[in-house]
Amino acid sequence: MASDSRAGRQRDGVRLAILTNRFEAIARRMANTLMRTGRSGVLNSAHDFSCCVITAGDELLATAESLPIHVLSGPDLMAKSMKAFHPVLKRGDAFLHNSPYHGCSHPADHTILVPVIDDDGVHRFTVLAKAHQADIGNSIPTTYVGYARDVYEEGALIFPAVQVQRDNQNIEDVIRMCLMRIRVPEQWWGDYLAMLGAARIGEREVMALAREVGWDALADYTRDWFDYSENRMVEAIRRLPAGRAAKTSTHDHVPGTPEGGIAVKVTVAVDPEAGFITIDLRDNPDCYPCGLNLSEACARTAAMIGLFNSIDHAVPKNAGAFRRVKLLLREGCVVGIPRHPTSCSVATTNVADRVSNPVQCALAEFGEHFGMAECGAIIPPGSAVISGHDPRTGRPFVNQIIVALTGGAGAPGQDAWQTICHVGNAGLCLLDNIELDELHHPMVVHSRRIVPDTEGPGRYRGASSAFAEFGPIDGCAMTVAYVSDGTTNRAKGARGGGLGAAARQYRRSRNGALVDVPNCAQLVLEPGETVLSYSTGGGGYGRPTERDPERVRRDVAEGWISRERAADVYGVVLDASGVVDPAATAARRKVLAAA
Repeated sequence: MASDSRAGRQRDGVRLAILTNRFEAIARRMANTLMRTGRSGVLNSAHDFSCCVITAGDELLATAESLPIHVLSGPDLMAKSMKAFHPVLKRGDAFLHNSPYHGCSHPADHTILVPVIDDDGVHRFTVLAKAHQADIGNSIPTTYVGYARDVYEEGALIFPAVQVQRDNQNIEDVIRMCLMRIRVPEQWWGDYLAMLGAARIGEREVMALAREVGWDALADYTRDWFDYSENRMVEAIRRLPAGRAAKTSTHDHVPGTPEGGIAVKVTVAVDPEAGFITIDLRDNPDCYPCGLNLSEACARTAAMIGLFNSIDHAVPKNAGAFRRVKLLLREGCVVGIPRHPTSCSVATTNVADRVSNPVQCALAEFGEHFGMAECGAIIPPGSAVISGHDPRTGRPFVNQIIVALTGGAGAPGQDAWQTICHVGNAGLCLLDNIELDELHHPMVVHSRRIVPDTEGPGRYRGASSAFAEFGPIDGCAMTVAYVSDGTTNRAKGARGGGLGAAARQYRRSRNGALVDVPNCAQLVLEPGETVLSYSTGGGGYGRPTERDPERVRRDVAEGWISRERAADVYGVVLDASGVVDPAATAARRKVLAAA
């Protein structure tokens, strides 16, 4: 048992571990429900959803395997707005929330919040199920409107903690609004029921746990768990040297932004003696007339993702650990706190990654065992929202596909995660099954592969680019909507690591000719045409010439890099049988070091 001086009692470590696992299991049950019952492919195939448990004091408690960009900050802000708009909460209530001005990540992330009310009418916890939607009634058939000058041009239905159930019964007025506005109403309705079912299962399981151990025991547990997590965070911070580092990461130009793109500056300050890390995002431009502005939830979360990627990964990610992080934002900033009607259509991905990545790179400046390089940018056509009318059914279709995922970054002691999707998703979204995509949508995927020699070279290499080519079936015109970053500004390396490859996108015409297409577009493909998508590679960590020659040999044998790249970039020479030539390698690395 550990002493808890503030509570004047002993903390039971075994009980702490058991209840932590019980709450994590509740979040997993919720997520399993969403995965198995979600109607859209973005849920049941890509798993672009998250579930969590929040205390009545609006503190993140348990998340299981949720997407970091969904949950580190946002659930707390949404729960606060739910209580502000609905001061009297009752059992059987449920609320639909997607407002980026009141705590949601971006409008596409429809979220159901259910307050857990005890038998005396006391609000004890809130359970939350968040699910990305491919269509939310936007002005165009996608939830990523990169060029939207404001929320009105974006066109999304905004629900700031709107009540959708009372006494466990739907409020049909809200349901009718959604069914009339959304292009694929049956798909949304299925996803809505999946979210609602997940949240109700969370409510049921928290109530069952309370009946088993008592509400007072759960209140004691949350205090102990947050205190323990705070202590773990302090320990992790104290392993860092004191100091300050600033880094900049630039998002490519899209309509509504400067020609040079959006340059995001972060400053990270570490105070190991006090046990605090400060991340300052205030020295950045005001919001732009485009859809890439960050919601407050995404600005806070993106900064914390970069931090947690860079320190001891065993630190729990909850409100206790967050006590030791100071995030400095300003109102009206592209990476700060947006004012209505600023568009935050693409808030979870593009510019959010340009916050996480420089935080990782800044922390890499503190020492060899910290930080990461930059992960690859997103959203290439291989992760686009596709739409049109399916000639097989005569019905409209809208869905986000993930046939080619962006890759991760090199890190201390390990190579990149190849299919991370983007830094905010942390590899938790899944690559589509091609056969299922072709079954559910009027499309053909002609090719999908990894592109050799596109990794960010380093002692630990970044991910390689992924390639995909796809198009509509005969009789179908398909719209492909995407906001591809990284075409100009490639993923940077850290501590001497190299750049990842750039994103590229082309249209192949009926006669086979390739034509460059913009990095932010709604591309209409006619039958016989295809789009070619090259995702970005991730940055490398450490100098390439410091990479273990045996690792380089395996990279060549497995097809990640060519023999020529092994020699020219890594300084590793292989003999005719594919074995490392030690003498030639030493000589080659000496030449590269002198260059």
